[in-house]
Amino acid sequence: MTDTRSWLLLSVFLTTGVLLYLLAPVLTPFLVAALLAYISDPLVDRLETVKLSRTLSVLVVFVGLSLLALVLLFILVPLISKQVGVFFSNLPTYFDWLQNVGMPWIQQRFNLAEVPDVGDLKQAVQENWQRAGGVAMQVVKSITQSGTTLIAVIANMILIPVITFYLLRDWDILISKIHDLLPAKLEPLISTLSRDTDEVLGAFMRGQLLVMLSLGLFYSLGLWMTGLSYAILIGMIAGVLSFVPYLGVIIGVGLAIIAGLFQFDSISQLWPLAVVFGIGQLLESFLLTPFFVGDRIGLHPVAVIFAIAAFGQLFGFFGILLALPAAAVIMVIIRYMHKEYRNSDLYGRQQTIDADNADGC
Repeated sequence: MTDTRSWLLLSVFLTTGVLLYLLAPVLTPFLVAALLAYISDPLVDRLETVKLSRTLSVLVVFVGLSLLALVLLFILVPLISKQVGVFFSNLPTYFDWLQNVGMPWIQQRFNLAEVPDVGDLKQAVQENWQRAGGVAMQVVKSITQSGTTLIAVIANMILIPVITFYLLRDWDILISKIHDLLPAKLEPLISTLSRDTDEVLGAFMRGQLLVMLSLGLFYSLGLWMTGLSYAILIGMIAGVLSFVPYLGVIIGVGLAIIAGLFQFDSISQLWPLAVVFGIGQLLESFLLTPFFVGDRIGLHPVAVIFAIAAFGQLFGFFGILLALPAAAVIMVIIRYMHKEYRNSDLYGRQQTIDADNADGC
């Protein structure tokens, strides 16, 4: 590669990064729509195999996505918001229990001479909670009073479904057009990297997201059947965090036990909570993950966390949406570079091993 071409590629990457940073608010609904279209395209392709037209298949999938969004918006979100509100309203009671019951038990159990004073922690939490509530109210107030901001929110809510529909309808055509623009010399390499990226990104976005949703619903329903007050809130937290192995179940069990200690009269009533999470782990290991994800290699949980944090810091909410696709591309490129390095003369280990084996024979 000549110096001129290298500088040209570098300038293209820098210009693209600057444009993404400057146009992040405008590009956000387009990126959301593109991700929704990417996730839904396999469903549309499957419907096309049963002799449905592309447009009709898109309509079926689009209606399904719309119904799911309505369920989340009008049923699940209000339930979670209600439980969050109840939790914060009961915080003073929880701190009083911790001060009068929990800390004396810990002190007696472990023979401690002194335990932390919960009163200072209670006051700090209440002050920060009030401050956070005030900031939240100011944000809501500014959004409702600012005509421009309100119009932007409404426009995005309208734009995302419309863009998703058109992208989903023309997805195969767009991919074909992009493929035709690839340079002939680089086409095999780019096609290979694109297929690998699709496997990595698809394994996480389509497979792991379904696992997270399924676990969240199972944990919420199971904890609700045990009578736990914050069943939906704790269940959804455990489901969302399940993309990190064991983190979701550890956090979920911890929160469920803490909530159960405040609610139930006897420790023996906590056993059903552990049973729910135990069954959930069995479902994840032997049913959900093999069925939805299979043996495809997805993104490593640490890579997902780092990508979301890094891109969120750089580009805000737009960066959070961009994190997974960018992380998938980077992971595939790193694996390709690692493979090329292992096969290169610089590494040289394989040639040495082959020579040793030949001498041994």
